[in-house]
Amino acid sequence: MIHFHIITLFPESIEPYLSSSILGRAQGKSGKPKKNEKPKICVSFYDPKDFVVTKHKRVDQRPYGGGPGMVLEPTAILKAVEKALRGKKGATKIFFATDGVQFDERMAKQLARKKAIVLICGRYEGVDARVQKILKAKKVSVGPYVLTGGELPAVTLIDAVSRFVPGVLGKAESLEASRVASPVTYTRPEVLTWKGKKYRVPKVLLSGNHADIESWKISVKRR
Repeated sequence: MIHFHIITLFPESIEPYLSSSILGRAQGKSGKPKKNEKPKICVSFYDPKDFVVTKHKRVDQRPYGGGPGMVLEPTAILKAVEKALRGKKGATKIFFATDGVQFDERMAKQLARKKAIVLICGRYEGVDARVQKILKAKKVSVGPYVLTGGELPAVTLIDAVSRFVPGVLGKAESLEASRVASPVTYTRPEVLTWKGKKYRVPKVLLSGNHADIESWKISVKRR
């Protein structure tokens, strides 16, 4: 089992997604688990507000040197991570940052072999830079754009990594890389009528000729 530890000011913003559908079943939170089936992943939240030690109990402070916005102060974050790491050796620590290493499928596969991953979600103008330095956390970015916080990157990483945890998808064939898949898919009805116009499923998918179907999928995937 892999255990994700999320450091976030807003756990309520992402907890419903992580507790639903495939990820929820992987934790034993949704669906009907099979007899004696053990959870495949675990997700825990740590709110820095619960670890604030400053006089005014604020987790955000004005940045030194000036500038817009507020910065998350380091002590609360470090204490939250310290609690997450308690009793866990060799945990991977990830610090979401715009200048981090680009997250991709290769990284997802590597992380799927870990037992514990700590995900630090920034907000506002970010987290005091000393947090990443002290923790020696790996800086990771999920794309060439800026979000309002690290919560969506955390969910993206957990979703992508969990797919490579044995048993989460149910069938190994569900992994895109392990099957001949097309980004274009169809289901019933065979003929869809929408606003007076008919849209048909490609004939090859109805032919029953598996060789032709696989060839079609490959051709569509290469376009």
